[in-house]
Amino acid sequence: MLKSMYAGVSGMRGFQTKLDVIGNNIANVNTVGFKSGRVMFKDIMSQTVSGVTAPVDAGQGGVNAKQIGLGVTVGSVDTLHLQGSPMTTNNPTDLRIDGDGFFLVKLSDAQETPFLTRAGDFHMDASRNLLTSDGLHVQDSDGQSIQLADDVTAFSISSDGTIVQTMADGTTQPGVKIGVAKVTNPQGLEKIGGNLYRMTLNANENGELTPTIANDTATGTGAIVSGQLEMSNVDLTNEFTEMIVSQRGFQANSRIITTSDEVLQEVVNLKR
Repeated sequence: MLKSMYAGVSGMRGFQTKLDVIGNNIANVNTVGFKSGRVMFKDIMSQTVSGVTAPVDAGQGGVNAKQIGLGVTVGSVDTLHLQGSPMTTNNPTDLRIDGDGFFLVKLSDAQETPFLTRAGDFHMDASRNLLTSDGLHVQDSDGQSIQLADDVTAFSISSDGTIVQTMADGTTQPGVKIGVAKVTNPQGLEKIGGNLYRMTLNANENGELTPTIANDTATGTGAIVSGQLEMSNVDLTNEFTEMIVSQRGFQANSRIITTSDEVLQEVVNLKR
């Protein structure tokens, strides 16, 4: 009788985790470059009451096993790296990757492996460094921090990430290219907050990260679009639907616990 109670408890825990993920998705519906998450369930190992019996030639047929499930557990919490909707800002330092790839940022040049991000809301500081909102240095295709020359009066960014600089004498010249990295398994990246991801051994083979250029057919990186940002890929319609399903699932599992408790109470009352 207690099996149903423990199964109900496992169901409530699972749906609580799902509601936590849904709540995080809805909270980040306007977060630039945010990728929504989803929870996948799997059943717990079943208790086998009786095993399988094979059929006998010209005799008794086969009998299936009798198994009782012991509840549910969380199978995975996936991050869906689907393209978010573009938002036009006309700000030249707002960048969006139209396709696969991540921007590379570092806290300082001493950091060996850069962080990755899809949030391209970059800024220029007083030293002409291209930075994130938190002051992390944007990296070029050679893995170096991007800093414009002293006599640059204006600049633009092309689809392959080339920073075309307008000098004080009115001439234009191409500068460095903004670095982009392709990740084999984006779901294997580790979220560390601040729209940042950390490379892991399950994202790329041996955890290696090689900077490359945007709009490259050889590596499959997407083009960089200047003056646009990639918005969150959270679908509110889907999130609210899943929230209703999760709420009803939580209530149903709590009812299982209540019913199991009532049956146990009846068993206890048999002695009276």
